[in-house]
Amino acid sequence: MKTLKKQKGAGANKRLAHIKRQFNGWLLIVPAAVVIYFMIVRPQILGIAWSFFDMRGYSIKEFNGLENYRVILSNTDFLKILWNTFQYVLWSLIGYIVPIIVAVVLNEVVHFRRFFRFVVYFPSVLPGTAVMLLWFMMFYPDQAGLLNMVLTNVFGMEPYEWLQDSRFTILYIVVSMTWNSAGMTALYYFASLQGVSRELYEAALIDGAGFIKRFRSITFPHISGILLLFLIKQIMGVFQIVDQPMQMTGGGPGNASMTLGYWSYKYAFEYNKPQYSMVIGVIMFIILMILTSFYFAADKKVQSKY
Repeated sequence: MKTLKKQKGAGANKRLAHIKRQFNGWLLIVPAAVVIYFMIVRPQILGIAWSFFDMRGYSIKEFNGLENYRVILSNTDFLKILWNTFQYVLWSLIGYIVPIIVAVVLNEVVHFRRFFRFVVYFPSVLPGTAVMLLWFMMFYPDQAGLLNMVLTNVFGMEPYEWLQDSRFTILYIVVSMTWNSAGMTALYYFASLQGVSRELYEAALIDGAGFIKRFRSITFPHISGILLLFLIKQIMGVFQIVDQPMQMTGGGPGNASMTLGYWSYKYAFEYNKPQYSMVIGVIMFIILMILTSFYFAADKKVQSKY
């Protein structure tokens, strides 16, 4: 009987210790959970709910069902702006290749490696607004712009209206985004490449494998997981772009560079029609949820691989 009581007492003590450990853990999580609820979860829920109401400024009026959605989806600019947003994503896929190339080159460099890493990373430490103003001045449409100085003084050509060319405005904005962010991403890839055994490269060199064959058979298989994760993450990030078209083109010319995110901003703070801003937000939320499901599926695949 004494042995049985001791076992029960020991079991009760273990349960109490387990509950205490869990309580301490939950106690540490509470502040973060409160912040997440009030800053992310609650606004998202309210935004979805209020998208079904008519609003006067930020005051809730009568329920009007799907009328707000009908107004946005029937807007003649909706499909154009939606296509613009996808164009940002498509053009950014070209920039997706840049950090991969930079990381592979850094991995192959023997001398001055620290210097090249600093040069590659430097654009990423610049403030986003400064980068956008820098590229805006480079793309300036008259001879005051750096690129037009080169065209006129070196090649004797007429100044080119870079950001005013609606055919390629999105491409030029994506170029500035790539210049700003590629360095940081390249260092992530470079760190992943550092985990690849040098013996594999030495064995490949002995077998006479060239650079392309080494990349195909050694480099790419080892970093394919992180490449997939960053691809999906980049698509999700670019799809929400607001700052660059706002500060570089104002969404112009003729809405050629307008995005869903910037359109939502304009409805909320310029047109004073927040219900339509919330409708656009819900549409973006649905699309991003689909992309997020792909991200978590890819992340699970990568985690199981490693």
